[in-house]
Amino acid sequence: MTYAKNEIMTATDMVRNFSSVLGSLTKGENKRVVIVKNNRFEAVMITVDEYEKMSEAVQILERIYASTKKKSDG
Repeated sequence: MTYAKNEIMTATDMVRNFSSVLGSLTKGENKRVVIVKNNRFEAVMITVDEYEKMSEAVQILERIYASTKKKSDG
């Protein structure tokens, strides 16, 4: 997966600018922010709406996988 330069932030910068980063996410200026610590991607910050959409998608895919598995087993 690739990330734009404006989506990547160090953990230190995140702590210093948390309020403005959160604001940019809620306003839709950024879709996600990747947090880097010790030169490694450690976390991704997204809005609750994005998280809920992703969770729903995972549930749907799990149901599809389960029904496909049942058909192939039986």
